[in-house]
Amino acid sequence: MINHVWGLFHHPDKEWRSINEEHETVSHLYTHHVLGMAAIPVVSSFIGTTQFGWSLGGQNDDIQVSLATGIAIGICFYMLIILAVAAVGSLIHWLARKYPTRPSRHECIVFAGYVATPLFLSGVFAVYPIIWVCALACITGLVYTAYLLYKGTPNFLGISHKEGFILSSTMLAVGVLVLEALLVTVVLLWSLGSEHSVVWKFMS
Repeated sequence: MINHVWGLFHHPDKEWRSINEEHETVSHLYTHHVLGMAAIPVVSSFIGTTQFGWSLGGQNDDIQVSLATGIAIGICFYMLIILAVAAVGSLIHWLARKYPTRPSRHECIVFAGYVATPLFLSGVFAVYPIIWVCALACITGLVYTAYLLYKGTPNFLGISHKEGFILSSTMLAVGVLVLEALLVTVVLLWSLGSEHSVVWKFMS
């Protein structure tokens, strides 16, 4: 897992060829990459929301959630990330339907899992959750994710760079929509959790 993570940042072209040659299964991807990488934003968010509290950048506006609420939200967040990788991979498989070299659905899920690596890593900034810092980290992760997508799509599908650019742009747009839906869901969960914590403290 660590070798691929380093390679995707240090020499993405070479690493994409290596990943393609491995013909990795979905179960291997999840056990050796996704399950571990997805834990980064989840654990970081859990620490940030339960120990420090979300901050909008002002003074005395931090909102914390209880440990029990944080665990419940973290489990939901983790499951959503795992499902999102499979969903994006399935969408990539559908978008590539017109190409004769179209990879299988499980290969597309493997591709999606590795493309999302920068987004997983950017989640570490949620450990001290200041909104603008987390937003900047998410944007940076998204930019590098787009770069990996543009670099990997032509080689992954065996198509020209021009076709790869067009298709990867569509993939990125779809991926952003999935990411936004994921973030909205997490924010709603966090909001409900913070309201629950406030009510619990009031009742106590």
